[in-house]
Amino acid sequence: MSEKLSRSVENLMRQVEVRQARMIRHRNEGPPSFWRSVGMVGAIGWSVALPTLIGVAAGTWIDHRWPSRFSWTLMLLFAGLILGCMDAWGRINRALEKH
Repeated sequence: MSEKLSRSVENLMRQVEVRQARMIRHRNEGPPSFWRSVGMVGAIGWSVALPTLIGVAAGTWIDHRWPSRFSWTLMLLFAGLILGCMDAWGRINRALEKH
């Protein structure tokens, strides 16, 4: 029991240290600038748009090359959108961990 308690206390102390370091860094650096925020929005937008467009292009090529009753364009559009959203999610989480 006491071993579990000491592990949870150590974990809590580590979390407090990380948050304290983040707060000190934020206080020293200040909030992100307007242009940095605009750049982040652009990067996230491209990380969603680019895989989606690649999926559409690949799907269109497959549909023209090998016609079938399934729309590869639609399937790869959704696959690209999902991959792009996952990439954007990762970028946002990395940015939040940094600050």
